[in-house]
Parts: sequence; C-alpha cells; structure tokens
Amino acid sequence: MSPYQFIDRPSPFTTKSAGSRPVYAVTPADLEAGSLPEKVAGWAKAAGFKAESGAFLLVPGASGELSAALFGLGAEPADAPFATGKLAGSLPAGDWHLESTALAAEKLAFGFGLGTYAFTRYLKDKPQEAKLALGEGIDAADLERRLAAVFLARDLINTPTNDMGPENLEAAFRALGKHYGAEVSSIVGDDLLAQNFPLIHTVGRASAQAPRLLEMRWGRKGAKTITLVGKGVCFDTGGLDIKPAASMLLMKKDMGGAANVMALALMIMDAGIDIDLRVLVPAVENSISANAFRPSDIYRSRKGITVQIDNTDAEGRLVLADALAYADEDAPELMIDMATLTGAARVALGPDLPPFFTDDEGLAAAFYATSVETDDPIWRLPLFKGYEKDIRSRAAEITNAPGGGMAGAITAALFLKRFVSNAKSWAHFDIYGWRPAERPHAPVGGEAQAIRAIYAHIRNLVDKA
Repeated sequence: MSPYQFIDRPSPFTTKSAGSRPVYAVTPADLEAGSLPEKVAGWAKAAGFKAESGAFLLVPGASGELSAALFGLGAEPADAPFATGKLAGSLPAGDWHLESTALAAEKLAFGFGLGTYAFTRYLKDKPQEAKLALGEGIDAADLERRLAAVFLARDLINTPTNDMGPENLEAAFRALGKHYGAEVSSIVGDDLLAQNFPLIHTVGRASAQAPRLLEMRWGRKGAKTITLVGKGVCFDTGGLDIKPAASMLLMKKDMGGAANVMALALMIMDAGIDIDLRVLVPAVENSISANAFRPSDIYRSRKGITVQIDNTDAEGRLVLADALAYADEDAPELMIDMATLTGAARVALGPDLPPFFTDDEGLAAAFYATSVETDDPIWRLPLFKGYEKDIRSRAAEITNAPGGGMAGAITAALFLKRFVSNAKSWAHFDIYGWRPAERPHAPVGGEAQAIRAIYAHIRNLVDKA
C-alpha cells in the first residue's frame, strides 16, 4: 500500500534501466583526484566546472547526444545534505541515476525527492519528468514513506483555509486513517461541552465550522503506547485581540502541528511499527463573532484547572490543554505534542531550528542523536521552573498570556506541562511549519519539521525493545 497513493502523487523514483544516464555528484576534491571518467572530466575542465554546491552541467556524448550530468556538492557536502534537490528542476526528462562517493546514496536520493515537490492544487498539473533510479542498498520503501510524509505536511499547510477548515482537516484525517486501517472518531460542536472539552469549544465556537476533537487509534493493544497531539488551528485571526493584517497572512499554517503529527503517523503506520498509536488533533478556527471568547474570561479546563484569558491570540495552548489532558488520562509511555505555538520560539532560534521541551534527559539525548542522524535539526530549550510564577493569575489558577513579553516559548511550554501528569515521558515541539526562503530541497511554503527525527527515535525504541 504505497503512501504515494494516499497523497495522490507519482513517485519521483524508478528502477535502473539500460537507458538510465548517470549524474556525477562530486566535490572539488573529486575533480582533483581524477575520479571521473576521462571524457566527463575533460568536459568539466573545458566548461570551467568547479563543483561548487549546486553547480550543474550537462555532458554530451561522442555524437552530441546527452550522456550524463555533473552536479557540484561543494567542499563540505555535509553542510548542505539535500543540495541534490536542485537536480529535480535541472535534469531533462528521462531516467537518471546518481554516482557519488561524497555522501550516502540514500541521502542524495532523498534530497532529489524533496526537490520534486510543488504545490499545484490551484495550478495546471506539472508532470514529473526526470526520474531517479535508486541504487542497491537503499531501503526504497522507507525512503518513499519519509518523502510522502514531508509532502503530506507541506500539502496540508499550503492549502488555504477556505479548503482546509476544521471540516476539511477532519476529512484529511479520516482519509489517512482509512488508508492504513485505523479507527477514527470525532467530537464536534456542543458535544465538546457535553464530553468535557470546554477550552476546545471556547476557542472554536465563533467559527462557521464547528470546533472538533479528532482521534485516531492504530496498532497493537499491549504494545508500547505512543500518543501524538497536534495543534489544528486552521486559521487564527487572533480573535477579539485581532492580529494586524501583516501578521494574519500566514495564519493558514497555524494547523502546522496537526499536519506534522499526521505526517508522522503516516510514517509509523506505513512502516508497520509495533506500537499502540493514538493521534489527537483539536481542530478549530479562531474567528470573531458575537459569541467569540473575550479577554478576561475565565474557563475551567478538562483537567479542572481554571484559565484566565488575557489574550485571545494565545489560543493554541488552550486547545492543546484539553487535548493533552485527555491524552494524559491513558498514561501513555511517550506523549509528543507539536504546535506552531509562539513567535518567541522563532525569535530565539529562527524558522529552521524548532525548539523542543522535555524534562526527560534520556529522551532529549535520543532526539538530538536522531536529529543529527536524519539531518532534521531541533534544539532543546529548558522548562525553567523559575518562570512558573509568570503563568499564575490573580483571578484564576493560571493565565494563557503572561505579561512582560519575555521567555514566551518557555512560559507556553510550562503552561502545557500543567496538563500532563501521568505520561511517562512528554515532549513539546514549538515548530514554525513554514519555509520562508527557497532552498534547493524546498520551495517557499509549508514544511515538515522534526518528524523525521521523531520517527527515527520511535523506530529505535521498538528495535531496542
């Protein structure tokens, strides 16, 4: 059951055929060492090809036909592990295969695959012309599921809210579950109040599309229990504390946490990892209407903690609070939440390095190791207890928006931590979910972050067990 069937995209890969042409991915040192075939090396020298990162050169054959291509990896290929993404838009139509000793073949192929992505839902389809043959020793199935997961996250985030509101997100969630035989359910509208999810209802009640809590269960009962929770704010106006227009332009991406946990679930289910998986997504739109929640309102959460609303634009932590409390009731062995939560995280680490928070030292070390292994960068920030006083409120137990404007990513994580008490291990990822500048392996737009590192960690957990 190919993951490409679910995301409705053709695979960028093929099997090597007699007509497949080589792409020599080389460093400047490779050129000096004379590792290229004589005719290719001669053409490279004549054309002034220096193998700088991203440099590209087509190589003719003896009769003028296209026989090969050269691609530069630069002097330090590890600094740009997915530079081969540029090949996807450079190679002419046909079958190609990579020849290189500078980087692992799988990493070069994955970079190429990432570079084939384009969001074409509202444009005429652009056929994928160049195909890359995968060499021996590559786990093609795993490479393809990781690539499909990235494409799913990008597609979901890139889709505007008129086609990706809470109802549409539920449809995508259900389609994913159906593809892998998972059990999917939802609690919608006023049923959220009846079943004690007051904060999810509060944030989403002003939207034309009812708020909802989506739940997916898959795997073997009795296996290691892992729960994923993703923030699904399909659009965030800021509520009555309305955002300025410039700050609202990217708010279709505020369901990036949901998109990323769905993509992570795709990899887990497609690989058939032996766990008991649960995925929760509170799906809402933070809109403005006569029944919108207000600054200074106080609400009792599912966990019983009372929360004062000091800013309606700090809504993500509210919907996550109820979802985390619900997930925590089952005391999972590992619980991970992902959210496009705070601008403070981006100020601290920028758009490409998402922070994570955990008080489990072993988990933090394992995440760092897999992030290096997978070239999926993350960085740990502290759950600094000295800032817990900042989330206290005079009229309620806690506030959703501490004053002062400092350590916003940390105080948000401390807020969420109040709703987790039974899970054996918990980690919170404050992702951006967006690529603000084009890279060889990614266009401007929605992006998968941290999920390849988390997926590798979960595979390691099961393999060790």
